Amino acid sequence: MARSARAQEEIRRFLDIGAVQVAELDLDGDEAVLRPGPGSPPVTHGEVFVLVRRGGRPVGTLLGRVPEGADPKAVLAARAGAECAAAQAGEPGELGEPPYASVVVATRERAGQLARALDSLLAQDHPRFEIVVVDNAPVTSETRELIERKYAERVRYVCEPVPGLAAAHNAGLDAVGAGVVAFTDDDVVADPRWLTELTAPFAADAGLGCSTGLILPARLTTPAQVLLESHGGFAKGFTPRTYDPAHPPGDEPLFPFTAGRFGSGANMAFRTAVLRSVGGFDPATGAGTAARGGDDLYGFVRVLAQGHRLRYTPHALVWHHHRETWRDLETQAYGYGAGLTAYLTAVLVNRPALLPAFLARLPRGLAHARALTAVRETEGAGGAGTPGDHDVRTHPWPRRLSRLQRRGMVYGPVGYLKARRALRAPVRENTARGAR
Repeated sequence: MARSARAQEEIRRFLDIGAVQVAELDLDGDEAVLRPGPGSPPVTHGEVFVLVRRGGRPVGTLLGRVPEGADPKAVLAARAGAECAAAQAGEPGELGEPPYASVVVATRERAGQLARALDSLLAQDHPRFEIVVVDNAPVTSETRELIERKYAERVRYVCEPVPGLAAAHNAGLDAVGAGVVAFTDDDVVADPRWLTELTAPFAADAGLGCSTGLILPARLTTPAQVLLESHGGFAKGFTPRTYDPAHPPGDEPLFPFTAGRFGSGANMAFRTAVLRSVGGFDPATGAGTAARGGDDLYGFVRVLAQGHRLRYTPHALVWHHHRETWRDLETQAYGYGAGLTAYLTAVLVNRPALLPAFLARLPRGLAHARALTAVRETEGAGGAGTPGDHDVRTHPWPRRLSRLQRRGMVYGPVGYLKARRALRAPVRENTARGAR
């Protein structure tokens, strides 16, 4: 098929993707409880993306269809009962009491989304925590005014003039006072037990340096949102896992350089002293810089490289508002590729001792990169998935997005070096002024 014809077919397929409802189904007790996802209307007939819980804890997802005129709860509960029969939620108190924690939310000119996120954070069941909002390179006073007007007694405001997500996170890291610092984004809704589940592992494991959690879609109303989620979205599954550099995982031959498997920046926490000891995040990485991303991955690898463990727990849940348009997907695909190689460049620049291990894994890494950016066709039929694995690819991944991701990976090291130069430029200007 000619490229233009193939592109037209991809556009047609994309525009034909229909909306999917988002819901939660709790199987605890004799009576299942079905409720819409955060901000969603009540469930009706049609396709439904369902988070399945037991005892309130996430145990899996499924994609089901409710026939017109049928009872959504009965249909989805029967499906979940069959597919999630073996899924266990775990004991509620197994990790002990969570430590005092700080939550950092970086934002820039998105006061409406920020308010929604802060409302969910203030509803956390964690016994003792603080919230710090970092206003990154603001052009208006909208964020500061929101905090002062609505959240002044519960939320601290910090302004970071240097643009970039890593710079904002470092400003938050400097400002916090707790032994554990959690990071999330302004476009999420946090589950009420999110902070408790994310921080409790630190009390149980003195060698833990980082924890990450589950990210699910808050809405699936546009083709872009559905396409992204049908290829896995940001979720990492429903199996808790601890990554220990002293005992590298046998099924991860590229460990620790495939940091994207560990989690994402919208749902992560660090032992504060550990993150500070590695210098925080590299300010030349992250959204808002020429590097486009990779600040979270950089943090994961630096902590692991220092000998600390990382734990992924699916019980720590945030609902993420995915980007809504095709242009957003293009930007995301390119940025993901750029951030991936930018963070690797940052790790090697800041920790040259890791170079031999990186070179030893390079051949497999190149094969992994090719697989990562390959055109992914559909898998399965009728949208049927299995709990904890909603990456069933009910829609093909467009070739243009794969090409953009590859281009981003080529650009990433260049973007990182550009970002480093941009950070040094104000220093040079100030030095020159002082010399005059």
